[in-house]
Amino acid sequence: MSQPIDIAVAGALGRMGQAVANVISSRQDVRLAARFDRPGVSGEGLVEADAALAAAQVVIDFTTPAASVALAQNVAARGGPALVIGSTGCSDEQLAAIAEAAKSVAIVHAGNYSLGVNMLMGMVAKAARALGPDAYDIEIFEAHHKRKVDAPSGTALMLGQAAAEGRGVKLDDVAQRGRDGITGARRVGDIGFSVMRGGDIIGEHSVTFAAEDEILTISHSARDRGLFARGAVEAARWVALQPPGLYDMQDVLGLKE
Repeated sequence: MSQPIDIAVAGALGRMGQAVANVISSRQDVRLAARFDRPGVSGEGLVEADAALAAAQVVIDFTTPAASVALAQNVAARGGPALVIGSTGCSDEQLAAIAEAAKSVAIVHAGNYSLGVNMLMGMVAKAARALGPDAYDIEIFEAHHKRKVDAPSGTALMLGQAAAEGRGVKLDDVAQRGRDGITGARRVGDIGFSVMRGGDIIGEHSVTFAAEDEILTISHSARDRGLFARGAVEAARWVALQPPGLYDMQDVLGLKE
């Protein structure tokens, strides 16, 4: 049996950080090398970031866009370890900073680490390719817990990107992310987004293709945060063996054509 991969967990006191640590601790092919949180935050078993990076082959990070960028720049300057980022809501500038760091280290950055969601993306792209904008309107719905701070979710935007790529257009040119008041008739080819926040909803996503005479809806429901943690650990195992570059979950799962 090969040696387990040493993984450090950033944002260790957060709900996703705890879920990732629990998954790592339950497996034999990976090892929990270190746990760390924000500078100055202490807790049982926590270490400083520099000590965590020195102990790990990969860091899994579900924190905030700003913290993820700082971490990516830190590991790039050090030449490692590899990085798995699950933060969503990144600005264009933050995405560019992560991409720049990936020139020096291997980074997986995905809006969702669920196998089911990544399969859903492929189905959405194929449906959008086959169901043209003159007949079928596309609407993406997502629901999350009331503490989520960004909207639409990273997963919803991934699904919108998949739909736009299926139709050969740029998402920014066709995205409709808000409707209020007298908005006028829907534009042909728009991809709409609808958002719900409430309670402790883990994650609900659906993509609807609506025509005059039929409606097709493809959906995914997350039932346990552990599914994202398990996917992130699989991404960590994969990226530990990759050269510098920016990857996503489609790369990890071998789903890219």
